Amino acid sequence: MIRIGIYGYGNLGRGVEYAIRQNDDMELVAVFTRRNPETVEIKTDGVKVCHVDDAKNMTDEIDVMVLCGGSATDLPEQTPEMAKLYNVVDSFDTHAKIPQHFANVDMSAKSNNKVAIISVGWDPGLFSLSRMYAGVVLPEGKDYTFWGKGVSQGHSDAIRRIDGVKNAKQYTIPIDAALEAVRSGVMPELSTRQKHLRECFVVAEDGADLKRIEEEIKTMPNYFAEYDTIVHFISEEELMREHSGIPHGGFVIRTGKTGEKKENNHIIEYSLKLDSNPEFTASVIVAYARAAYRLSKMGDSGCKTVLDIAPGMLSQKSADELRRELV
Repeated sequence: MIRIGIYGYGNLGRGVEYAIRQNDDMELVAVFTRRNPETVEIKTDGVKVCHVDDAKNMTDEIDVMVLCGGSATDLPEQTPEMAKLYNVVDSFDTHAKIPQHFANVDMSAKSNNKVAIISVGWDPGLFSLSRMYAGVVLPEGKDYTFWGKGVSQGHSDAIRRIDGVKNAKQYTIPIDAALEAVRSGVMPELSTRQKHLRECFVVAEDGADLKRIEEEIKTMPNYFAEYDTIVHFISEEELMREHSGIPHGGFVIRTGKTGEKKENNHIIEYSLKLDSNPEFTASVIVAYARAAYRLSKMGDSGCKTVLDIAPGMLSQKSADELRRELV
């Protein structure tokens, strides 16, 4: 059995707990939280809930630690630190900062003979693989990625970190005209702003400066500055009533040409439609936790992304079974 620890017990952490139940080669050993452990109720009987400070004392009990913090401020610190102690998997999703995050985690993991797999989920993650496969098949072409309509966990978390914000949900919305142009095969040049709209629903604390909060959201680099962004201030009751779900999805499309005169057009499209963004993301993470465990057992170390992991490493099935059933 692969012994799993969950570091952080929000929506993603709960999703990891559910996903472990669907993988019979895994068991949940402990959940680590920054809250008072006595106030945290999990869904798995007999599993310890511990304070994050206790993680350093359980290295002999856990094979892979799944890090479920946010990308804005948690994971840049937590992943390098935990990679000193455990094989780890995280879902760091600030695309522009992935190279630096990789370098920081790689140094820590290699120095301590651990395996770390970062930026695991559906984008970055499964969409990253789709972009790579499509690009090598159609080298003469162009990639397009559309997200939504759906709730972005990372962007919502980034808003909630703003001073004066009590709660928030952020929806990423593809612009239909851009999506239709791409599917036509004409390979349009589209700016970031032309592809997506971001819509934010924010519950502010009493007395908070709403103009300042809106300005901080709209000018936040790597999250909102490059997009047309709409900010709505609403009550907590309305947020719970109208925006309690966490759906998401999106499309990766590559259009390309082949032939002597590049006369033949091709379109590769990969899409996801998700009822629960965190539960789906968690399911991807758990599969990569298996790969982290196996790589560690093989003596590997250092940081990886989904592009570095052979597909068969993710499956419970043997290589022979996979060849017979899938190839």
